[in-house]
Amino acid sequence: MFTGIIEETGILMSVKGGLSGSRLAVKADRVLEDIQKGDSIAVNGVCLTVYSFDSGCFYADVMPETLKRSNLARLPVGSPLNLERAMTAGGRFGGHIVSGHIDGTGTIVSIVRDGNALWYTVRSDPFILRRIIEKGSIAVDGVSLTVARVRDQDFCVSLIPHTAFCTTLGTLKPGCVVNLENDCVGKYIEKFMKIPPPFLCTEGADSKSTGNGSRITPELLKQYGF
Repeated sequence: MFTGIIEETGILMSVKGGLSGSRLAVKADRVLEDIQKGDSIAVNGVCLTVYSFDSGCFYADVMPETLKRSNLARLPVGSPLNLERAMTAGGRFGGHIVSGHIDGTGTIVSIVRDGNALWYTVRSDPFILRRIIEKGSIAVDGVSLTVARVRDQDFCVSLIPHTAFCTTLGTLKPGCVVNLENDCVGKYIEKFMKIPPPFLCTEGADSKSTGNGSRITPELLKQYGF
């Protein structure tokens, strides 16, 4: 589990393999301080497992599913990467709950200065956008951000100078593809709304059936005392 608060930016040093599976070499500093084989490190928001490491790099395998869902397959060698180690139980929870499991990607449409901030507009698919709410949280390339606005085809976030300077987001341009992870709370709610608990199932209904939509209605809630 991560928080979306980036610890440092690393550099993609090499990529071995292709879309059937790759091994990345990532140059880093801070995240190597207490690194162990098998540790989880979020790379541009993607949770990767450390395969091995040396004094200046760590190495991680990326499976085909991850390459399809994220922007890692598109990045050229030399690209900067947002890095965050898995959170510790005693650490500060400065962002929001980030799993490192990417839901999909988005494309930056525009970047506009707004006082001391940068206003990013990101276009994405409907299945990503429907889980985004205004003033909710989203992870963009692993960075925990607050949604300033959401529309039918895109959403907007505003970056303070510190975020733009300390992450890769400040180097991005319109047309760049970014990794997106929706707030997991919203995803669970969406799932639960489609699967009625046993006490809400009508006689003869399969309580494990997902159906095509929610069976929870105002009338049903009133019937059970809500």
